[in-house]
Amino acid sequence: MGKRSKRSVEGRGWQVATLCVSTSLVLILLGMVVFIGLAANNLSDYVKENLTVTVMFKDDVTNHEAAVVCRKLQFRPWVAHLEYIDRDRALKEQTEALGTDPSEFLGMNPFVPSAEINLKASQANSDSLQIIAKQIKQFKQVSEVTYQKDLMDKVNSNLRKLMLVMLVIALLLTGISFSLINNTVRLGIYERRHAIGIMTLVGASWSFIRKPFLRTAVLEGLVAALIAIIVLAIGAYALYAYEPDITSVVTWQVMAVTAAAVLLAGVIISTICVYISVTRYLRRA
Repeated sequence: MGKRSKRSVEGRGWQVATLCVSTSLVLILLGMVVFIGLAANNLSDYVKENLTVTVMFKDDVTNHEAAVVCRKLQFRPWVAHLEYIDRDRALKEQTEALGTDPSEFLGMNPFVPSAEINLKASQANSDSLQIIAKQIKQFKQVSEVTYQKDLMDKVNSNLRKLMLVMLVIALLLTGISFSLINNTVRLGIYERRHAIGIMTLVGASWSFIRKPFLRTAVLEGLVAALIAIIVLAIGAYALYAYEPDITSVVTWQVMAVTAAAVLLAGVIISTICVYISVTRYLRRA
């Protein structure tokens, strides 16, 4: 009798360990999907905010007039950063780039004032850019507004495709996790079928019978989630050690949301699987 009880406890222990490990593996994959999706979104914002809208002023515009226009543009809600380049700076930069001073043989500074504007990520799309370009051209001192339309369209298109792929993968992994966890849970319930049968015979309600299973499921889900979070944190640290600049994309918000998503997924998936399995068994009993 004692040996049978010991074997039962050992078997239960192996089932719990198997459930935690299998759940952790699935949660790691789910966490990677969330992590990659959030990091990709940050990367997209980073790229968008580093795309430049160039504002060229007319030939007869003075540095002061151009600077006044730039100060007005600086306070527009769609501007993330604005850099003003006056005639003298433009001449200096081109002289360094060309290796010769164009004004020496032209007898004048051929360059006009300009401004380079980095937009907020939410405004870096074709529709918004067309409106923004029209607003900038309303200044009579402005001669031309240029931006990399094709690149912006490509960034937005690639982000939409990536998010769709991430969503499909997340749904597939969720389905797989339900299947794996549900099968493991059913084995555990089958081993305890006699205890469930006795509780049913003495008139215990379904909610009373489900309660200990659900408590165990929450605990197992938390343990599996913590294991997954630790593995993901180690992976994130390895990325940081390899490329420290990745912190501009992998922020603490990304890590926090990923950890919260894994924690919730672990508890919710385990609880739902146990609830469904126990209820299904009780209906058959």
